[in-house]
Amino acid sequence: MTNDDRPAVWEMVVVHRVFRRELKLAPELIRRVAPGDTARAATLASWIKEILDGLHHHHEGEDKLLWPLLLDRVTFEADLVNTMEAQHESVAGHIEALSELLPAWRDGAAAKAGEQVADTLDRLYEDLVIHLDQEEEKILPLVSQHLTKEEWDRLGEYGRSHLSKDRLLIQLGALLEDATDWERQAFLGLLPLPARVMWTLLGKRQYRKEVARVRGV
Repeated sequence: MTNDDRPAVWEMVVVHRVFRRELKLAPELIRRVAPGDTARAATLASWIKEILDGLHHHHEGEDKLLWPLLLDRVTFEADLVNTMEAQHESVAGHIEALSELLPAWRDGAAAKAGEQVADTLDRLYEDLVIHLDQEEEKILPLVSQHLTKEEWDRLGEYGRSHLSKDRLLIQLGALLEDATDWERQAFLGLLPLPARVMWTLLGKRQYRKEVARVRGV
């Protein structure tokens, strides 16, 4: 089997970097919001919801398309897969809590509500990093050995199917921000020519503006 026939597991590492980066930044950005600044709170709440929705669908895809295959084919690693599923449940609990906390903070930008959101994001980040580290270290090698490229590609297609069409260039920018030169070229090479042209002419500028809007730089 050639490299072209194997699952491109590096794609997931790039996706994980987005969650690591954005969820590490989020708590401090929230703590900087002045009490009562509902405009700034609305900006951050919308951005955080987008990240959390992406994380939810990312894990949902694994629950539906990845864990069943590994449990069936790599029975000696059942405990590992079960651990991954349990970690997903923990992350989902944080996301559910944030779905209740974010609207209240967004609407009033109260300091106490903001601290509750930031503290919950801190706990989410701590649990998520443990999960992503183990997934990259232990699960992705199993994927390379026991899944076909077609099966792996279905997982990526599932995630992309939940992306908002008007945010595609922003999502692409988020993926490329911390990508290596090779990863960047590989990702862009997967896109049709019109999409690459759109990224060059519009997407880069749109993403820079988005970063400045969210991070306040």
